[in-house]
Amino acid sequence: MGTKSSLFKWPKQITPSLVEQLIRAEKDLQKAITIFDSATAEYSNGFKHDNTSFGLMISRLLSANHFRPAEEMLSRMKNEKCAISEAVFLGIFRAYGRVHKPLEVIRVFEMMKKDYDCEPTEKSYITVFAILVNENRLKTAIRFYRYMKKMNVPPSVASLNILIKALCKNSSTIEAALNIFLEMPKHGFIPDSYTYGTLINGFCQLGKIGEAKELFAEMTHDSNCSPSVITYTCLIRGLCRSNSLDEAMSLLVEMKSKGIEPNVFTYSCLMDGLCKYGRSSDALKLLEMMTSENRAPNMIIYSTLIHGLCSEANLSEALQIFDRMKLQGLKPDAGLYWKIINVFCDVGKFSIAANFLDEMVLGGIVPNRVTNGVHIKIHNTVVLGLCESDLNRAFQLYLSMRSRKISVEATTFGSLIDSFCVRKDVQKAAQILNDMLCDGYIPEEGTWSIVLPAFWDKQKVQDATNLVEAQVFA
Repeated sequence: MGTKSSLFKWPKQITPSLVEQLIRAEKDLQKAITIFDSATAEYSNGFKHDNTSFGLMISRLLSANHFRPAEEMLSRMKNEKCAISEAVFLGIFRAYGRVHKPLEVIRVFEMMKKDYDCEPTEKSYITVFAILVNENRLKTAIRFYRYMKKMNVPPSVASLNILIKALCKNSSTIEAALNIFLEMPKHGFIPDSYTYGTLINGFCQLGKIGEAKELFAEMTHDSNCSPSVITYTCLIRGLCRSNSLDEAMSLLVEMKSKGIEPNVFTYSCLMDGLCKYGRSSDALKLLEMMTSENRAPNMIIYSTLIHGLCSEANLSEALQIFDRMKLQGLKPDAGLYWKIINVFCDVGKFSIAANFLDEMVLGGIVPNRVTNGVHIKIHNTVVLGLCESDLNRAFQLYLSMRSRKISVEATTFGSLIDSFCVRKDVQKAAQILNDMLCDGYIPEEGTWSIVLPAFWDKQKVQDATNLVEAQVFA
């Protein structure tokens, strides 16, 4: 934990509730640890941490992803013979689930009873089962469900919903999910909104829109089980993916008429569908509808619109959305800049493309593993275009690439060399050619046929000879 502190002054009467109050009030985790350790130092005065103060400290550690100290605290509770409640373990399960470590969840569950003599209830079983399904550990999840049955954990609507969710993950098992749904009432389990929503989402994900619509219609006629915003959104997304855009838009109108307010994800699904199928102007109308309802668009929505507008060559609208996004404080990534820059390159406006590239660099937009290839492609494309329209700027961008260790492609080297030779700027051509050779590229025959005459024209016989030798001995 931390270093015990004698600087913290406690009253004569120290109680677990006082310690709990102080830990809750302290926002800084290290200071909260200091309070906890300082209280521990009062053991000699008769104070002892109880389940509440231990549990609170474990919760604070888990919130900060300090899993090892949290489990050490659990061991300490056992050593101090402090009763450990199921709630403490539930907190650990959920924390490991939050950081996508389902195997750690299983490990802690297994030691729950064996090492800590804490009997798991149905709540623990269902929590672990749900985490395994959410993390797509489907084989492990099904094995765990069988183990639940072996341990005589009674089925419930909650556990059956999770099982249905697991079976909805692929086409080979979704029929089994539907059969469980149909059998539920026969065993006294009434499907709820989550049951319907899970099946509808599963059918939509697998492209079975007809089945999803049938379930949705059945659900809307059940007065005890009304669709939620999540259910509507799942079906809207499925309809958009199948290009049933008008039907999806009708669902938006329907849900609003029933007093069910669409969320950002609902609008995002609709806009994605509209942009994907060439209806970006309709997507823009949805954006205005969304903002009129005081719902702030997120990065996904802006990116979707920009990509759609650029694909339809609606550059002016795309730039307006791009500027609007930045004014909202959202930072475009390399992929989004590439989309804008690429459109300007397509229409031959390489200087404007270079301006956006400068903006990207000045904004500190750096590539990750996914966007690194795009980042390289952006720079090379703009340099190639500038070779035709603004050679000086092309050279400056080239130097910037070299200083930032961005790979220069062979075609970019060749285009720069050719352009400077045409201009009779032998010095820059020689510099670039040397860089090209250092990077392991061998110039094509056409490049040599331009380089050598340029040197001869300048009476640079020795330089030409050196270049030939470089080619021969490289």
